[in-house]
This record gives sequence, C-alpha cells and structure tokens, in this order.
Amino acid sequence: MRIIYPLALSLVTIVPTADFPAVLADNTKPAASRETTKSKQTPAFVRLRRDDRGQPIALETSIVRYVPRDRSAGELVVDLIGAIHVADTSYYEQLNKKFSQYDAVLYELVAPSGTRIPKGTKVEARNAISGLQLTMKRMLELDFQLERIDYSKKNLIHADFSPQEFSQSMKDRGESFSQMLFRMLGQSLATQSKNSGDANAALLFAFFSKNRALKLKQALAQQFEDLEGQLTVLGGPQGSTIITERNKRALEVLKREIKNGKKRLGIFYGAGHLADMERRLIEDFDLKRSRESWIAAWSLRTTTTPKPNQP
Repeated sequence: MRIIYPLALSLVTIVPTADFPAVLADNTKPAASRETTKSKQTPAFVRLRRDDRGQPIALETSIVRYVPRDRSAGELVVDLIGAIHVADTSYYEQLNKKFSQYDAVLYELVAPSGTRIPKGTKVEARNAISGLQLTMKRMLELDFQLERIDYSKKNLIHADFSPQEFSQSMKDRGESFSQMLFRMLGQSLATQSKNSGDANAALLFAFFSKNRALKLKQALAQQFEDLEGQLTVLGGPQGSTIITERNKRALEVLKREIKNGKKRLGIFYGAGHLADMERRLIEDFDLKRSRESWIAAWSLRTTTTPKPNQP
C-alpha cells in the first residue's frame, strides 16, 4: 500500500483550521528541463519538474490567469494561485511580492468570518490537521503558510467557511474526516502497483538518511504527479465540503469583489482546489485561460559538499 499518499495529499488540500482568540476578527518554463504534467485536456496546477536525466529538481505550483471570453467585458483579470501549505521560505516570499499586484487576493482559511492573522503569528497544533502539517514542517525542514504569508495586508480577503459553517456542511452531507481518511486509504489500495513497494522503500530509506529532509521531500513529491486523479476520492460525483462547497464560497466572494469594482483579483487556495475552480470560472463567469507561470515550492536538488581535498 502506498503509505505516503495521504500525507502528500493533505499538504495541498486540507488547509489548517485557525483557532485564534476572539479579538481577531512569473516564472516561465525553464528551457533546459523536463516537466511532468498531465495532458492538455486535464490542467495541472502542481507539477514535479525534472532535469534532463529525469531526476526531480523542484515541486512547483502554478499561477493561471483567466480573462473574459468577450473582450468588450472589460479589463477583468482573475488568477488562480496554487498553494502548498508547507513549503520553502522563498516560495512564500515570492507569493507575498506577487500579492501586492492585486486589488484583492481571496484566501482560504477555515476561521471566523473577518479573521485577519497578525503578521508574525506562530501556529500551534490545536487539532489533528494542523498537528499533522506542523509535524511535516519540522520533518521536511520547511515553513508553514500561516506563519509566512502576510495576511495583514488590506487587499487579502477571507473567502472560506467559518468552523461552524464547515461542520454544518459536513453534517448536511453526511461526511466526516474519518470517512475521508478511509477513502484515501482505499484509493491507495486500489491503485497500488509494483512501484508502490519502491515508494514505501524510498520513504523508509529517507527516515534513516543523513539528509532526511531532502529524501523525505523527494519521496513525497512523487505523489503529486497524479493530484487530480487522487482528489476524486475526496468527493466522488456529488462533490464534498472540503473541495466543492468551500470553492463555492470562495467564488461567491469573488462575485462580490467584482461587483465592488475590483479588476485584478487572485484566488489563493490549495492546489487541489483549482481544477474545480477553473471549471466554475469558465462555466459561471465566462472566463478563459490566458497564460500560466510556475513557482518552486520545494527545492529537490541534491547538493553535495566537497571533501577538504576535493576541488
């Protein structure tokens, strides 16, 4: 069984919930590399980039731009900005700079409406999800999204459920986190192949490696190559709270901001949400894809330090 599959999936879809005090209310495609992406018919929002020898060198997320299909509709621009919740510091630094270019950036966070996270906030493990991701942060020697993204900027706008709304939606749908976990494990069993043993062996080897963080990242990154296919287990044909319903809420906020006169907007959500969001932007907002760029979230390059007598 591919034991690393649920861990990788959680890093791009299950955003940590917030439990704050009540007072809180373009990189282009590199010329000399190969990218592992899905076909043009199935858009990819996260990819594993490899060098000419097929070795992984970066896990990347996309920024995909959408513009009105009818040019007379105005200068509206909507960017889907993929997020990985535990990543390199440089990744979040690039995103913070990018966000300053928008009239509004809509972000995901299961927290009370109007929550604004103070700059420099340190997140604690208050539930199973945030606990898992903080553990991954330490093991992979990465940074945590909620601690590095500057949510204090005025143009960042909360566009997600409150904890009460999230729980009610799951109750209405008859969903639970344990149900999702069993679905992921079932998918892992159903899709296991002769390579599954190799993946598990790589993970076991990584734990005992001198360069543990890098080896763990390289093992986990392999699981992102079929992200869209893996996400089908979370909702099935009827969708799910964690993907479908939260996406609907985000796009309700998008409609409101467009109505309020915003022209340049970004939606900053886990990369696992974006295939469904793209479909809704095309069908409900009459937008079309314009261009895409990529940002490296995890550096996967193997670096070696020469011995004293080596050049």
